Amino acid sequence: MEQWALEVREVEIRYRGLPVVQDVSIQVKKGGTVTILGANGAGKSSLLRGIMGAQRIWKGKVMLEGREIQGFSTEQIVKLGIVYVPEERMLFGPLSVEDNLKLGAYLLEDEKLVKENLEKVYGLFPKLRERKDQAASTLSGGEQQMLAIGRGLMSNPKVLMLDEPSLGLAPLLVTELFDTVRRLKTSGMTILLVEQNVKEALEIADYGYVLQAGRLVLEGTKEELLSSDMVKKAYLGL
Repeated sequence: MEQWALEVREVEIRYRGLPVVQDVSIQVKKGGTVTILGANGAGKSSLLRGIMGAQRIWKGKVMLEGREIQGFSTEQIVKLGIVYVPEERMLFGPLSVEDNLKLGAYLLEDEKLVKENLEKVYGLFPKLRERKDQAASTLSGGEQQMLAIGRGLMSNPKVLMLDEPSLGLAPLLVTELFDTVRRLKTSGMTILLVEQNVKEALEIADYGYVLQAGRLVLEGTKEELLSSDMVKKAYLGL
């Protein structure tokens, strides 16, 4: 039986007593990239927050490398190796770029490892090295997104969850962003991606799930989803 890096089994999440995610099951292989598609309000972000321990899971299981983690605190889940980059980015505006990155490594006690990770992030995002002493609030939207992802990478995550990373970015920056996600994938990173740029997300992903009103309505390989009439009509405008 295959052991998944991340597995969600029949999960239910409620908001103010109403179910916003119902009986959802997903699996992400180690080193794989999985995308979750769906319109606004479909429950995608709620699912990621549930996995992260930021929203209560009422029913079902969340498993990291075969270990049940539902009910754990967000800090425990980060320690175990899941990092969530929310669409709001949640940067510390007055702090410098480098200080924001170092905050992403607050769980690492090995100073040498922190420096190595900093170099990896600067290698991935050269613009962040150029801006390392600038306040995060002075960065452009694209640079802030790079910083949010870079900060997530600082703790050596086993699973990186990205929530709408291209939201609000100019088309050129969207292309740059997906090139970065592709490089992370090539490096062996396990990625769970929530994204409204459906075509780009599916071109990167190995597998995808479609959420509607909190329920899974479709899943398959990228080829299966790109050729699905439902995906073509609802998300690709074909």
